[in-house]
Amino acid sequence: MNDASHNIPSAHPAIRALDEAAINRIAAGEVVERPASAVKELVENALDAGARRIEVAQAEGGKTLIRVTDDGHGIAAAELPLAVARHATSKIDGSDLLDITSYGFRGEALASMGAVGRLTISSRVAGSEAAEITVTGGRLGEVRPAALRRGTVVELRDLFRATPARLKFLRSDRAETQAIGDVVRRLAMAEPFVSFTLADVSGGEERLSFRADAETGDLFDALHGRLTRVLGAEFTKNALRIEAEREGLRLTGYAALPTYSRGAAVAQHFFVNGRPVKDRMLLGALRAAYMDVLPSGRYPAAALYIDCDPARVDVNVHPAKTEVRFRDPGVARGLIVSALRHALAGAGHRASSTVGGAMLGAARPEAPASPRYQMDRPSAGARAATHAAQAPQPGFAEMAQDWSARVEPVEEAPRGAEETPPEALPLGAARAQLHETYILAQTQDGMVIVDAHAAHERLVYERLKHQLEERGVAAQALLIPEVVEMPEPGRGRLLDAAQDLARLGLVLEPFGGEALAVRETPALLGEVDARALLFDVADALEETGTTSGLEARLMAVLSRMACHGSVRSGRRMQAHEMNALLREMEATPLSGQCNHGRPTHVELKLADIERLFGRR
Repeated sequence: MNDASHNIPSAHPAIRALDEAAINRIAAGEVVERPASAVKELVENALDAGARRIEVAQAEGGKTLIRVTDDGHGIAAAELPLAVARHATSKIDGSDLLDITSYGFRGEALASMGAVGRLTISSRVAGSEAAEITVTGGRLGEVRPAALRRGTVVELRDLFRATPARLKFLRSDRAETQAIGDVVRRLAMAEPFVSFTLADVSGGEERLSFRADAETGDLFDALHGRLTRVLGAEFTKNALRIEAEREGLRLTGYAALPTYSRGAAVAQHFFVNGRPVKDRMLLGALRAAYMDVLPSGRYPAAALYIDCDPARVDVNVHPAKTEVRFRDPGVARGLIVSALRHALAGAGHRASSTVGGAMLGAARPEAPASPRYQMDRPSAGARAATHAAQAPQPGFAEMAQDWSARVEPVEEAPRGAEETPPEALPLGAARAQLHETYILAQTQDGMVIVDAHAAHERLVYERLKHQLEERGVAAQALLIPEVVEMPEPGRGRLLDAAQDLARLGLVLEPFGGEALAVRETPALLGEVDARALLFDVADALEETGTTSGLEARLMAVLSRMACHGSVRSGRRMQAHEMNALLREMEATPLSGQCNHGRPTHVELKLADIERLFGRR
């Protein structure tokens, strides 16, 4: 057995105050965790100074150099010594920590950087001469004249030189460079009207790794342009515009279609009053909104902005200011879930363009034996005459029944009819069924291939969900109530949500001590392990504050029921059945993907098809 007594000092230790240098180094461990943390603090200072152009340079992952240049209002020469002092700031007066409208407010960043590296600040206020100050390992230098046209330049060299042990915990130069890039991109997403550049100056050569010029136009135009630059054109091409408001909270931004999902949670960005945050509650709300449209292991992509009165959110809960606490988190969560679900439902049958692109990428046209030529597309009259000349001879229709694909004749609309031709509808007119699984439909400018089983599965699922909403969840009473021991605080969360749980078919009540009695369970679940169910729901309540865990299990049951009740692969469908399926898909929310998140159809434009055959 180890003797723990060696940890007990032989003499009573004296209490003493730490010196300023030690205090600053300890604080730096919280504020400046890695080079990316320093970049974040310096860029936020530039934004608070009203900068419209910010240039960031780094060398060797920020370990040897971080330089941030801005065109903001600058710092007066007389205030430079105070700027690098701890808890000195121009952004708040300390009277109300709930009325914070700036990025920074603690006044710790510059002092912390000066304590663990060599910090130089050069600045110029309009109408005054430029000046600079240097802090090395916590030692303050003299204010001296400098050459600078406008704004501020902050250089941080040899980060953690005063605490060399911290260098051992940093990752490779490449990893730290990536982290700095992520920070700059997130702040660029937060401020679309500001120009940003990021350069790598390692080895004496400057390589521009990121540039985003200031956007123009209204908020959504600017966001669209900036998100295209940061997240890529594929994201904005397949993203839905989000705009909603509830009880003083306003939500804007873009969220991607379910079929544009990612393999990791790397494209989920939240901003609260312009501040990039990583909040567990907000991420949970995003997952809940996509709950039944994404398969396991896939993650939605979104850039969402919440704006509210600063008094409704506390940003002073983490040294790095990356976490927030809403005064009423339920309102924020409900706003995100309802707004995203409404937008996804409004997208209807739409699937991401990447699905068709992937199909075209997989297609490998055979190389032409002779040079390609441009063929003019024939007119509609010429196509009709050609089709008539190539009409199948008698006996072909009978032979077609032995083949997987069956071409359906085009039904001419009666004269005087004003109905929209099927080809003009989003999913077009059914022309054939391939391998008794896929519907081939023709549109005005291309074709659509539909997975009939996947599409019908989603349609049946949505019908079942609608019935569930109309009639509620039927509950089955247990012959003998099951008693479950549930320790606090899970027991309290369940009792607080008992009324909501009852609407979902789960009826419980206290049973003395830490026990709960389960009297009814959702009939859709059949026989359930009440104890496991309660613990799952309690975990969901702790994570998101809602009963989403039980809802997810109910939705999973409905999904399985829909799968078994859908059109099976291998069944031949008549033309009217295929067209009816297409029309219902167009009218049904979320029909662009099946219950497991896979696309239900692929659309190919005629121009893309012609390119495959060398016509373009």
